[in-house]
Amino acid sequence: MNPTIDLLNNHRSIRTFKEQAVSQEIINTLVTSGQAAATSSFIQACTVIQVENPQKREKLAEYAGNQKYVQSAPVFLVFCADMNRHEIACNMHNEQMKSGFTEQFITATVDCALFAQNVAIAAESLDLGVVYIGGIRNKISDVCDLLDLPKLVYPVFGMCIGYPDQEPEIKPRLPLPIVLKKDSYSNIQDSELLADYDKAIRDYYLSRSGGNKDMSWSEQIAGMLVKEARPHMLDFLQERGYLLK
Repeated sequence: MNPTIDLLNNHRSIRTFKEQAVSQEIINTLVTSGQAAATSSFIQACTVIQVENPQKREKLAEYAGNQKYVQSAPVFLVFCADMNRHEIACNMHNEQMKSGFTEQFITATVDCALFAQNVAIAAESLDLGVVYIGGIRNKISDVCDLLDLPKLVYPVFGMCIGYPDQEPEIKPRLPLPIVLKKDSYSNIQDSELLADYDKAIRDYYLSRSGGNKDMSWSEQIAGMLVKEARPHMLDFLQERGYLLK
């Protein structure tokens, strides 16, 4: 349809990268592109940590579930929801910030996600590949200690960036009628559409894995959502000063 839409629809997670370095100039450009994303009430609540120290990279890879590309990717960024600087801004005007509101958690986290997606799109426009790393939340307190994150700052996810050394297939997304609904929410056709989608995903996994992974989307989701999902997160976020009211 146009190059921008083609780029968006060609997204794939890249986990194998060439050894070719990514210049600091390009990294700066990517982060500047992230800053251009929409931000709620101009709050600008995202901070990016560029992690270069090999020992820290090794620990982050371990914390993320031994995802080796966290250690080996040319660039690894950690995107943090950050309300710390806003407390500083209030202090500059002798005002006490009222923190801990759930709305502040939502706006800071959404700001971070929008920022990161701009970075991802900008990277792909320069023929770089990316993969998000939510696994750093497995041991999120350890990540905070490793990166010296103050209160009111928490790491939302990481991102590996580099020049791709693989060409994976594009993973099929849910059928549009499931995602795009008009005037009201109706799931009358969703089960039927999901059955067709399950077949497409099963074929995708069989192709990608050389026949070693035989699973549908609904099977994957059912297997995942019957387990606890990082139950440490609520206590952690409250300790950081979020979700208190």
